Amino acid sequence: MARFVDVEAYSHEVSSCGFWPGGGPVNGPVFYAYAYPEPNGFKDCPVQPSEAFYHTGMGDFMLPYDVVRTAKSPDDVLLSFLQSTYEAAEICGNWDRQALERQ
Repeated sequence: MARFVDVEAYSHEVSSCGFWPGGGPVNGPVFYAYAYPEPNGFKDCPVQPSEAFYHTGMGDFMLPYDVVRTAKSPDDVLLSFLQSTYEAAEICGNWDRQALERQ
């Protein structure tokens, strides 16, 4: 990644998410979400769905792909993961949501 992207992207708090096909310390495909810098208490926040977990080696919340793939409503399961991890970052980091979010 170009340094100018890194500097701009991480100039303030970040909530990020994505998909990882697996490899290294992660067995199998997962959706992931992290906050940077990680606020105090972030890793201990309850997130949804119940199958999501915090991977201490990676510093990310993870949701196994198969949980989403086999759900009755995959969109809803993934959205609950993404929304709850964002809210965990926002609450633990004391973010000003009104300044950050658009209707």
